[in-house]
Amino acid sequence: MKNNRRDTGITNEGVEKIGKSLKAMLADVFCLYLKTKNFHWHMTGRSFRDFHLLLDEHADQILVMGDPIAERARKIGTDTLRSIGDISKQMRLKDNVEETVMTPLAQLIELRDDNRLLARYLRESHELCSSQGDFATTSLIEGWIDETERRVWFLSEIVEHPSV
Repeated sequence: MKNNRRDTGITNEGVEKIGKSLKAMLADVFCLYLKTKNFHWHMTGRSFRDFHLLLDEHADQILVMGDPIAERARKIGTDTLRSIGDISKQMRLKDNVEETVMTPLAQLIELRDDNRLLARYLRESHELCSSQGDFATTSLIEGWIDETERRVWFLSEIVEHPSV
């Protein structure tokens, strides 16, 4: 593959590290998006409408992250994900293929925990990008951290006070 390195002021080693981080981030975003939509589609119970709408809002927010992540990788001269198989190799979040029926509470707990993990991964990527002088990527990540923490907050309020 030809070298697509851009003159960004980031070292070749930095671009390689950031590119790897962005690939994993994008894979996690796709994993969390699909899991959120899965739970949105399979939500049941008395709070169906509220949870169904909340998860749809969350899924939309997560999906919007994807294109800027991939485009940022291309801007600095690295490649990005190319297939579902590539996503499955790169993602750090776990799929829930074994679970066919989950309670609404179990679904929301899993999404809260996955969003917590995503926030942690975003912070790690932020630190890496900052250390490499990639402030454009750190700027994007800061907004995503805030959005992810908001999702954690909403989901935590629901699962930690289920009888309210």
